[in-house]
Amino acid sequence: MGQPVRDYLLTLCVTAAVTYLLTGPVRKFAIAVGAMPAIRARDVHREPTPRLGGIAMFGGLCAGLIVADHLYNLDGVFQLSNEPRALLSGAALIWLIGVLDDKFEIDALIKLGGQMIAAAVMVIQGLTILWLPIPGIGTVALTQWQGTLLTVALVVITINAVNFVDGLDGLAAGMVCIASAASFLYTYRLWYGHMIEAAAPATLFTAILMGMCLGFLPHNMHPARIFMGDSGSMLIGLVLAAGAISVTGQVDPDAMKLFAGSEREATHAMLPVFIPLLLPLTIIAIPAADLVLAIVRRTWNGQSPFAADRGHLHHRLLEIGHSHSRAVLIMYFWSALIAFGTVGYSVHSASLWIVLVIVGLSAVGLVLLLMPRFTPRVPRWAERFVPPRYRRRDRRGDASGAAPSSAYGAQQESQEAQMGQDADELQGRRAVVVGVSGVNGATAIGPRSRLPERHKADTAR
Repeated sequence: MGQPVRDYLLTLCVTAAVTYLLTGPVRKFAIAVGAMPAIRARDVHREPTPRLGGIAMFGGLCAGLIVADHLYNLDGVFQLSNEPRALLSGAALIWLIGVLDDKFEIDALIKLGGQMIAAAVMVIQGLTILWLPIPGIGTVALTQWQGTLLTVALVVITINAVNFVDGLDGLAAGMVCIASAASFLYTYRLWYGHMIEAAAPATLFTAILMGMCLGFLPHNMHPARIFMGDSGSMLIGLVLAAGAISVTGQVDPDAMKLFAGSEREATHAMLPVFIPLLLPLTIIAIPAADLVLAIVRRTWNGQSPFAADRGHLHHRLLEIGHSHSRAVLIMYFWSALIAFGTVGYSVHSASLWIVLVIVGLSAVGLVLLLMPRFTPRVPRWAERFVPPRYRRRDRRGDASGAAPSSAYGAQQESQEAQMGQDADELQGRRAVVVGVSGVNGATAIGPRSRLPERHKADTAR
């Protein structure tokens, strides 16, 4: 069992290395061809940033498939299944559409049609859902049209969910990497735990997907030097959906001997079979909630549901006082909690401690979300060891010239004008102005002067 793990790690490392090494030349190419759109009012970044990062990710995908085809423990995937070729065909098509969109901004309906065609190409080559496991009933075979429609729907939803969440530097790549890591643990357990060879392609797909994301993240973390664009977000969304479709459509639940004992026992035993369908929802869960809130918000304000605004979850995290990096890490936390919590529950669905751990971590996540709303104060003997914003202050200010404790009062403004205090000591103390372009990515949204604000953004991390 150890040798296949090493082969997967080798495939992952090669994919990540190729993606990482190609991203630098791709960035120069994107700048040369002018794939640097102007900054829009809802964008978080402050300077034009090149796109087309999906070119490097597609190169990593091809390299990972080539390496896996030459490894002893993985070449059987290509000999016994046509799914790797189906994935490569659909990925090439969706990648090409994304490249054209990054450069020429093609129409949304054209992109939707391209996504459906890419999914249909994979279906034609055998990467499709053939049956669905139903608890208490068993395996329900799907007709050709039912399997095709369900496969296309899952691919399109996953692609657009990943594209929708791509709003902060490193957010989409990190969340997909987390979801693919959880999916890899699940599919690897199916393959070597239950000896189901049909789970081998999905295990390979998730390993390659992790490599694509890990290789691109160093270039995409805040401040990002390049964006993946639609060529990257749609590509990793398709690969994520392909892994789920492969293990769901090809793994026969009867081979896992789940329908033994009472109906209740069979229902509990069926939980692992539903995990492939639930894992893509871990990447969809956060953007889907954001999408519903956006539609309600825009409709309530008399706007079109498709009108772009600055009210998304990542915008709100910045608005309440989180830095850019902290907002991304919080989204990572919730993605990991949902993804690995789902996998853990599938393995030990009867264990109460799994639920208790998930509930406890959810409480921790809520505290992290609300941290900027609270300003803790340390004892006076420890004030010299902490930043000024955590020190106790009286109304007149302390000897070091600290600002008064009121965060939003007029007294702070008047003392600032009189004493000329440094902007660093006022970090995080001003009211947030929402809806104005020019986000620093540090604490808030609003118009800022150049030098002081950069200094403030650096000290906020």
